[in-house]
Amino acid sequence: MLILKLELHSAITGKTTQIAQAIIANDGGAVQANVGHYDVKVARKGKFALPDNWHNPLRTGRVENYPRLSYNVWRLVIRALLSAFPEEQSVVK
Repeated sequence: MLILKLELHSAITGKTTQIAQAIIANDGGAVQANVGHYDVKVARKGKFALPDNWHNPLRTGRVENYPRLSYNVWRLVIRALLSAFPEEQSVVK
């Protein structure tokens, strides 16, 4: 499971605040070892405790047939976020 935490680091106060979180979890259902299927959960604002953001997410998504041994993790992150925010697909292209 990947837990992505987005933090804001204030240049003025030096304070660090977590402002977002997403979870990308391999569902273990792929038959081939070089492919993965992933569930994506994006947490609600301020709801970063693991049980809460998994069971009551703001957004969900899915990445299927990801060639996990061929690409670096950032490509999985991009696909995961785009699956949870499909309205952004046209903006990226």
